[in-house]
Amino acid sequence: MAKTHAGTARASRTTSAGAAGAGRRTAATRRAAPDPAAPRRAAAPKKKASKARLPKAVTGAIEAARDKKAEDVIVLDLRTAGGFTDYFVICTGGNARQIVAIADSVRETLKREFDERPTLTEGVDRSEWILLDYFNFVVHIFSRECRTFYGLERLWGNAERIDIDEEPAQG
Repeated sequence: MAKTHAGTARASRTTSAGAAGAGRRTAATRRAAPDPAAPRRAAAPKKKASKARLPKAVTGAIEAARDKKAEDVIVLDLRTAGGFTDYFVICTGGNARQIVAIADSVRETLKREFDERPTLTEGVDRSEWILLDYFNFVVHIFSRECRTFYGLERLWGNAERIDIDEEPAQG
């Protein structure tokens, strides 16, 4: 009986809030269970890379990583997600040596072609997750296990995800 009474109280609150709010969504109505008959809202579509949209330095970092056979390269656009930077470039290396080679390639390419140097470099000692912070974008180079464990794509789920085409790297 207590459950029925609590349910009735909750229902009356929702009804009175709905009448008072005249169309405004309240906390009670936002948490309501979805209508099974209503069409489901699809997840935000993954976008293919539009190199014209990305800053040249970000595109340079992507190409440098792909030149060293980086896998699963994606870009997270954090400009509308309230991030501390504009973009994350995330990729995976097969082993510690490849992870270091990818990081070195990104650093050398951005220094040579764009006169960009990272303001911070982390993780080179362990080579499981190397972070290169270029202020406007951050390059994350992961081992497979580390990428799965930390799940930056999941953590920044509200950011626009741009999958990089699997076309051959230039060069």
